[in-house]
Amino acid sequence: MKIRLAAAPVAVLVLAGCAPAATSAPPSPDTSAPAPHGERAGAIEMATPQSTLLSVAADGTVGLLDLLTEETRELGAIGAPTAIDSDGRFGFVSTQQGVDVVDSGVWSWDHGDHFHHYRAEPRLTGSLPGEGPVSVTTPPLSTSGATGLFFSGSGDAVAVDMASLDGGEISEWFRLPTEANSGVVAPAGDYAVVAVDDGSDTAVVYDDEGELVDGSSAPCVDPAGAIATRAGTVIGCADGALIAMTDSGSVTFDRAPAPSDAPRATEFAGRKNRPTVAALSGDRAFWLLDVREREWERVEVSHDLVAVAAADDADGNVVAIDADGVVRVFGPDGSDRGSTDPIAHENSTLTVDTERAYVASPAEGVVYEIDYADAARIARVLTTATSPDAAVEVGR
Repeated sequence: MKIRLAAAPVAVLVLAGCAPAATSAPPSPDTSAPAPHGERAGAIEMATPQSTLLSVAADGTVGLLDLLTEETRELGAIGAPTAIDSDGRFGFVSTQQGVDVVDSGVWSWDHGDHFHHYRAEPRLTGSLPGEGPVSVTTPPLSTSGATGLFFSGSGDAVAVDMASLDGGEISEWFRLPTEANSGVVAPAGDYAVVAVDDGSDTAVVYDDEGELVDGSSAPCVDPAGAIATRAGTVIGCADGALIAMTDSGSVTFDRAPAPSDAPRATEFAGRKNRPTVAALSGDRAFWLLDVREREWERVEVSHDLVAVAAADDADGNVVAIDADGVVRVFGPDGSDRGSTDPIAHENSTLTVDTERAYVASPAEGVVYEIDYADAARIARVLTTATSPDAAVEVGR
């Protein structure tokens, strides 16, 4: 069973001579300087998060379901989806032609000790060309920094400007033809870290002009998986995690070595921006990485798992899906805190927020809302605006 994690989960004016032009929506007012609290012209600040389910049907029809009112609307059509990632606002929908970008029009802006919440008109922003499965790593904020994409078929490493997406345009910081068939592009403030399996065994840094930053690099063998957290951007390497930080204005690196006697982490998931993330480790175990402390904990369980995400709440809940499609909630020690009946199917997606987990079931045409803090109780069964062949929660 293939389960797609969208927890935070997770972006073109092309650099001259580097790639063909991408399609985009009509130009909007200049957004080169991101707003200080995540607002933009035409957006309304709201008192609470505008939680919404963004769904894409097999034929590419895009829809939104307001989780507060359960009202639905359709936005139009994009390419047929093969996967979806999100930063909590934009949907990055993988297709056979590349990635289509959908602006849900709802987002939250993390101000450290509080949040600002916004609602604006949603739109189909445009398309990014690329070949093969794509690894997408989104930044902490939807109005600044970049989203990183690595296309495993064409070997293109791409960073897409979030301020331009906020204004309705697609603009690339860079597009690098690496010729590698695996890797990640990970946002780190006003920079992006590129780590690809090209034999160099090195992660390097590019700025927002697409220029290589001299003297800013770190070893990383066999890069796989990346996630942005409040404590730094995590990049999976063969020996553990490389952590990129921008506290000083430039990118610095630290490491979190992992025990070498257990299957490594290759994909990370957790509640958006939280400092503890989860990853599978073989069939019956998962990793918890505390990014602040640079510490790994391997947790064994008695079920074969296919997806896992750290809620990183006060109780340390971890939400997982097992090979039978059962959603399970574990404590950080692997203790069983509840489970559902089998509800997940092939190509289901899992998103975790502050109170709920959302599991899309394309086979049934619904999304399950699960109260993971209440023994995995199914709170609602939601009918989305379109079939949820690809679906993710936004407004976070």
